[in-house]
Amino acid sequence: MNVENLALFEVFVRSKRGLDHKHVGSLHAEDQEQALEYARDVYTRRSEGVSLWVVKSNDICASQEDDCDSFFAPSDDKPYRHAAYYPIPKAVTNM
Repeated sequence: MNVENLALFEVFVRSKRGLDHKHVGSLHAEDQEQALEYARDVYTRRSEGVSLWVVKSNDICASQEDDCDSFFAPSDDKPYRHAAYYPIPKAVTNM
């Protein structure tokens, strides 16, 4: 089987209930079902997980670190998005 003909999948594992899925690696597979089986075999050999996600790498859309300043800068001009913008009422004593 030629790896060039297989899709690249990113693998995410949730180690315990209530925790977030964490990216643990990548693998090549023919389809999603095969990717899940491979991910189970490779990334949860010692019962490390309770849930697996596999996502085709081509389907992931991400910001670039080099664009950080311009991409995230717009939030700086919206102070209402920050809790410090709002006054705390005197009746609220424990926040």
